[in-house]
Amino acid sequence: MPRPKTKEELKELSLANYKKLNDFIDSFSTTEQNKDFPKGTMNRNIRDVLGHLHHWHLMFLNWYEVGMKGESPHIPAKGYNWRTLPDLNKKIYERYKNLGLDEVREKFNTSHAEIMNLVASHSNKELFERKYYGWTRNNAMGAYIIGVLSSHYDWALKLIKKGKK
Repeated sequence: MPRPKTKEELKELSLANYKKLNDFIDSFSTTEQNKDFPKGTMNRNIRDVLGHLHHWHLMFLNWYEVGMKGESPHIPAKGYNWRTLPDLNKKIYERYKNLGLDEVREKFNTSHAEIMNLVASHSNKELFERKYYGWTRNNAMGAYIIGVLSSHYDWALKLIKKGKK
């Protein structure tokens, strides 16, 4: 499916990619789910990938909360910009590397549901009109949501497939 342009497309693709990702993870035994990928990636296993996704969910939810109060959120995060994402992603990796897969997966599922509920509460215009909310700057809120849901899930699925070859 092409990049979503409506609320329904956003919900549909986000849920489809979420399901594909979870179904792929579920296709492995518990032992295989917890096994590290070959060396060469920062995200060393499925837990790391899901921790990364969950943390980006939380960052978006923070942007939303701060922005909807009329304030300007730190995007992507305080002390970081889009050029310093590798440093931010290392920090995210460190935060989740000592948690178990089940705990991280539960956090991921919960934060996914929070964003899906947020999507459901907004109109097409609110989601897809650029600059509708000042905090989204030159973007539409939906662009950020696509980035932390459907597109990010597609990235995660490809990374896990590569790591499981």
